[in-house]
Amino acid sequence: MARIILVTPDYHCGVVESAGRWPHLGFVYLAGELRQAGHEVRIYDAMAKNHSFSQIMDNIKKYNPDVVGTTAYTATMPAAADILRAVREWNPDKLTVIGGIHPTFCYEEVLQEYPFIDVIVRFEGEFTLTELISAWEAGGDFACISGIAFARNGEVFCTPARDYTCDLDTLSPAWDLLDWKDYTFFIYPGSRLAIVSTSRGCIHNCAFCSQHKFWNRTWRARRPESVVAEIEYLVREYDVEVFFISDEYPTRDRQRWEEILDLLIAKDLGASFLLETRVDDIVRDEDIINKYRSAGIIHIYVGIEAAAQENLDLFKKGIAADDSKRALDIIHSAGIVSETSFILGTPGETPESIARTLESACLYNPDFAHFLLLAPWPYADMYPELAPFIFEKDYSKYNLVEPVIKPEAMTGDELFTAVLNCYRKFYMAKIPEWVNLKNDFKRKYALQSMKAIMENSFLKEHILKLGAMPKSVEKIIRGLYSDTRNSTG
Repeated sequence: MARIILVTPDYHCGVVESAGRWPHLGFVYLAGELRQAGHEVRIYDAMAKNHSFSQIMDNIKKYNPDVVGTTAYTATMPAAADILRAVREWNPDKLTVIGGIHPTFCYEEVLQEYPFIDVIVRFEGEFTLTELISAWEAGGDFACISGIAFARNGEVFCTPARDYTCDLDTLSPAWDLLDWKDYTFFIYPGSRLAIVSTSRGCIHNCAFCSQHKFWNRTWRARRPESVVAEIEYLVREYDVEVFFISDEYPTRDRQRWEEILDLLIAKDLGASFLLETRVDDIVRDEDIINKYRSAGIIHIYVGIEAAAQENLDLFKKGIAADDSKRALDIIHSAGIVSETSFILGTPGETPESIARTLESACLYNPDFAHFLLLAPWPYADMYPELAPFIFEKDYSKYNLVEPVIKPEAMTGDELFTAVLNCYRKFYMAKIPEWVNLKNDFKRKYALQSMKAIMENSFLKEHILKLGAMPKSVEKIIRGLYSDTRNSTG
């Protein structure tokens, strides 16, 4: 049997990691099926450990695996490739494998640009990777394995896609292979954080997104009893206190979703939950929003993306502009923290359109807002119309923070400055509001969240340098670095 290491690349851009350190759930599932097949597996989350490239290679060599596997979305592709390049230089006999959304769709480019990558596992990987390693050990032909791409004599081969796993509850996640001390939610200092999946897939077709393409617009759900049993197990066995529900679309089936909420309420596990879902589902669930809070959901992200209906239609969001503020109001009515994002940087963006977006963000009044720069994923539906405006070819900058597209009426620097000013003006108004909140939970949560943003996000080096702000607000922001009295821990 093979020794396998699954390693995350050393990539950081200060976006999702501003709120916490998150387990790689895909590796937990992959490792579980590999172990079921008799292999020895290690999960090495170098990203969460903040290990340098040299540390990563030292640890890989120390473990001396037969197979090195990693994963990549577009921004992490260069860092992931660097690891596999170094593995090949260290020992050409090791099998190098990569999966994830970018290699899945850009397999020809990846295999041609990075010839040291032996195989790409495309789409869902649990059984594909297991079958691949068995074939490699036996010296068999990869061509008979569904769901992979590889190069042979300079020619790229892509085998037919594997069918998706029908029953997600039959998978065997290897929770015990995680180094649990690495994972925490910064808003609750000292907490332990887990990611769980209650379903896979998305039936929508947002033009800038890729999840519906990865899942071929399918959706499969786990049984509510199985989901809640897993959550209870993680609370009891590993002292998990905070869960992020990582589904692309967890609330699609209202009856199933309400069953999960009812079971969580009945179990009363004392855990907190972070959720991402759609505006229209929150509007649909207005009559049960208090169940969300009773079940432990404390924070909901909804992707508004744009305030103008024409932009929502451009992005193919499938929601009505008027519903966005209504969804946020519903979330607030239950005492739940709201978060949303607005996409900026389309080819037609102007300083005036950015100002209108900021005005709408302030009107909608989410607890937290992100002003994200449109990233032209090479596999997204919008890519052909965005391609003429792309000025940055370095994939590591396709992270929703750094400008990649140059609007016709703005330079990249002007666009970035305008985005930073959106953050400054939005939070300049929010911070005094938070200080005076009567809701003790939301006040502490908001201020501790801002502290986490200041310490861990890409805004850390920018927010205090963006120009004049009221002295009272600047004092609060500076105080967040040193004042721990507002901690929610």
